[in-house]
Amino acid sequence: MNELASAGKAKVGFIGLGVMGKSMARNLMKAGYDLYVYSRTKSKAEDLLHEGAIWKEGAADVARQADVTITMVEYPSDVEEIFLGHSGIVAAAKPGSYLIDMTTSSPALAARIYEESRQRGLQSLDAPVSGGDIGARDGKLSIMVGGDEEAFEAVLPVFQAMGSNIVYQGAAGAGQHTKMCNQIAIAANMMGVSEALVYAERSGLNPARVLKSIETGAAGSWSLSNLAPRIIQGNYEPGFYVKHMIKDLGIALQSAEAMGLEAYGLSLAKKLYEKLAAAGEESSGTQALVKIYR
Repeated sequence: MNELASAGKAKVGFIGLGVMGKSMARNLMKAGYDLYVYSRTKSKAEDLLHEGAIWKEGAADVARQADVTITMVEYPSDVEEIFLGHSGIVAAAKPGSYLIDMTTSSPALAARIYEESRQRGLQSLDAPVSGGDIGARDGKLSIMVGGDEEAFEAVLPVFQAMGSNIVYQGAAGAGQHTKMCNQIAIAANMMGVSEALVYAERSGLNPARVLKSIETGAAGSWSLSNLAPRIIQGNYEPGFYVKHMIKDLGIALQSAEAMGLEAYGLSLAKKLYEKLAAAGEESSGTQALVKIYR
């Protein structure tokens, strides 16, 4: 095991303590890492501070202390500011340290951060995740990693504290491209889940009973097993926000267009989620897409 990334040896910084970030940070502490944290809203960190995390007054302050600095924020603009801004972590981090962005962001930005980091003697990885609030809480996220393979191997123990399916995908930006594949598949699948449940309702069936029949067959998916029950219960709390899905689908659509790919399902899903957000649901969970069909 790499000496730097071993629990009890590495100091880990975590920036961004939202729905998923807080659970990911907590799992790092459970694994034995000393944890430095920063979030724009300090109240989001209070319970972690009571559990032993150390508060820092800014992202750069985190990077100055940490051997491994992780970000899990909202938008590519946030990522760019935190990494490359005037008081960004690339300028502040200790030479030889590792910077890991776990936000779903732009592949092109990931490649740019990699180059800027390399020039300053730093290792940068893009490592977006899938698994939602449940996967973050249980430490069972899928983690898709781009960057140098040697850097990936060095921080693998850190990833293992947060995820169970950790795959090195290739050079800088490859993790983000993989996450776009994930979001494209999820977006189309969520349309199918929503349509199936509304069809069940309108045909007079019991949706919960229908779910028992179809979730373990060929129609089975993570969304069907984890989000369809929330729809049936009328629970639209976010495991993943509608507004963040729109952001991700926008990145995926832009990347697809740049490659000359006509992504029909992706385009339709983005339009439907934008319609949902315009109806006041931008802070609901992605399962609220079913409301478009009712």
